Amino acid sequence: MSVPTVIVHRDAEVLAQAVAARLITRLVDTQAARGSAHLVLTGGTIGIATLAALAGTAAHDAIDWRALDVWWGDERFLPSGHPERNETGARQALLDHVDVDPARVHPMPAADSGLTAEEAAEAYAQELRKASRPEDHGPVPSFDVLLLGMGPDGHVASLFPGQPALYEEERPVVAVHGSPKPPPTRISLTFPAIRAAREVWIVAAGAEKAQVVHLALSDAGPFQIPAAGARGRRTTLFLLDRASATKIPPTLGRLASP
Repeated sequence: MSVPTVIVHRDAEVLAQAVAARLITRLVDTQAARGSAHLVLTGGTIGIATLAALAGTAAHDAIDWRALDVWWGDERFLPSGHPERNETGARQALLDHVDVDPARVHPMPAADSGLTAEEAAEAYAQELRKASRPEDHGPVPSFDVLLLGMGPDGHVASLFPGQPALYEEERPVVAVHGSPKPPPTRISLTFPAIRAAREVWIVAAGAEKAQVVHLALSDAGPFQIPAAGARGRRTTLFLLDRASATKIPPTLGRLASP
């Protein structure tokens, strides 16, 4: 796994704009090299703000949206179109405004799909397997960029401290029950799937994240601070605003916004 790089921006608004710009560059470069790209989206305030910033810049036209596979790192197991679903937020902020190929947008099954949460997790795992190639050497595609938010408790995706899903070593997707953050039932990628990504970007903003950012970048274990276990094969970025970076050593972060 890669060693994290920390980049600090002035505030949450600048952070969202900067992550959007970085994402355009990475996807354009990836598509130029291989013809297509795989992107994993996240929800949350800063995650959706990043997607809105991406939709709001004319530079997003540089991306070949028809050659992009869109996935999710986790989902709230709620009915289709529910405002709290990550898919709903992503469609409203970005996907409804760009020319994506509907067949290459892969939402996690909803609670009204007729599937149980366990069946929905397995269905998503099967979809990931179908999209993987021999060179991926595993049951999921080698995601080019996997975006993750981070909660004040250090959770990423729907991997919460102390929950059984943290110990999953085989399945790429699991159902999560008893989530400490509502709704209680969710679907989430596991650490093996997250770590299959070429690049993992953890995006966090706000003073309430400062302590857990510090722990995630220190010697904390992933079972206590799940963000400490989210690492990309090639690159891991912690993309922060100043408020969330106040407790890390000044030598650790690179200030990107004056």
